[in-house]
Amino acid sequence: MDTAALLSNLERHFELNPASARLLIVGLGATGYSAAQFLQKTPIKFAVIDSRKNPPLIDNLREQMPDVPVFCGGFDQSAFEVATHLLVSPGVSLSESAIHKAMQAGVTVMSDIDVFACATDKPVIAITGSNGKSTVTTMLGEMGNAADIKTAIGGNLGTPALDLLQQDAELYVLELSSFQLERTTVLNAAAATVLNVSPDHLDRHDGMAGYAAEKQRVFRGDGVMVLNADDAMVMAMQDASRQTLSFSTQTQADFYLQRGEVNYLMQGEQVLMAASKLRLEGTHNIANALAALALGTAVGLKTTAMCDALRKFKGLPHRMQKVAEKAGVNWVNDSKATNIGACIAALQGYDRKVILIAGGDAKGADMAELVPVAIEKTKAVVVMGKDAQLIADALQNCVPIKFADNMKEAVKAAASLASPGDSVLLSPACASLDQYRSYVDRGNKFAEAVAELPSC
Repeated sequence: MDTAALLSNLERHFELNPASARLLIVGLGATGYSAAQFLQKTPIKFAVIDSRKNPPLIDNLREQMPDVPVFCGGFDQSAFEVATHLLVSPGVSLSESAIHKAMQAGVTVMSDIDVFACATDKPVIAITGSNGKSTVTTMLGEMGNAADIKTAIGGNLGTPALDLLQQDAELYVLELSSFQLERTTVLNAAAATVLNVSPDHLDRHDGMAGYAAEKQRVFRGDGVMVLNADDAMVMAMQDASRQTLSFSTQTQADFYLQRGEVNYLMQGEQVLMAASKLRLEGTHNIANALAALALGTAVGLKTTAMCDALRKFKGLPHRMQKVAEKAGVNWVNDSKATNIGACIAALQGYDRKVILIAGGDAKGADMAELVPVAIEKTKAVVVMGKDAQLIADALQNCVPIKFADNMKEAVKAAASLASPGDSVLLSPACASLDQYRSYVDRGNKFAEAVAELPSC
């Protein structure tokens, strides 16, 4: 799509006319920097603001865009008063005082996803949910390319959405967080899904109802809705006037798991592939595969190509990743499990009890939700991080608990509890930023600590 078409779409949807608009990019992380790079190629006048004194990409911005006004070290109200439009990065809460005042004054709030939607006419698959987003997004990228469709993936995963436009793809697959969706209004995906809804980011959203409502925004438009038949909150989003496809590991749906002597992934009466051909552990990953198949079918990808891609798919780092076997004990890194739902899904994938390492920043979640699955699936739990006591209090008298101050101590504690044939699972059910730079850093520290254990 050319610049003229982009500008026409922005004016139609957001009354953004380059002659009069003054756009303020709020937040200079990966998303804000991506937006600045994209807008620099247009006649739209913009500035950038960040509450941090030295945001990580400030030097890059000043070097490459020396004429762009930049405000750092706080949200200067005067910068917001000049703006006609705000492009707010997902890491910045819309409840920030300066943003809230600007919205009350009639300033238009938008997102990089909105600009992306205005900049392309190629089909988009949009994926959200509490858990499994990155896995399904990556699966679809590989499915599309296996079907000889040039496919680009990104959004909340890896590459910012606007950077994907440089790839001149035939199909875009976007992973979208609740933070991205709450400020996105014009995306009309050819196919979209909410994979599941479980407690997450309740510190930023108005409880579970508010969180689910933000997730539901992925279905705006008229594309195919792909629904998880095993999740009541997702099924409540169904729109009878829209084309829908469903997936399930528990009951018959459009795409489902047929259980028997051999378990099969099915589409109606058609056998797609044996579940054992997937290289991923856990029933939740079978659900991810079924969701990917439904989404790919919705945009016309060939079934044979999709199944070939699934057979080859090895999963993503820090998501149920086996890092070692030491003294007969399997050590599994699921550091990406930053909420209770992800931890529960990981535990439910095991047939025998595991030793769980959990903890970090619970983000306001109720850890009592872990109790039933912990009783059924854990031999013991090692807790660490900011909300270790919160988890311990929830699980008291249910399973043995050990405390650790850091990952090395947690791994040593888990090793002392494990016997040959056991699995130790790092699936924190919490965010990582209380002790680590990211879930990736946390997972790497886990792998390093495991590597230091004796082999026998």
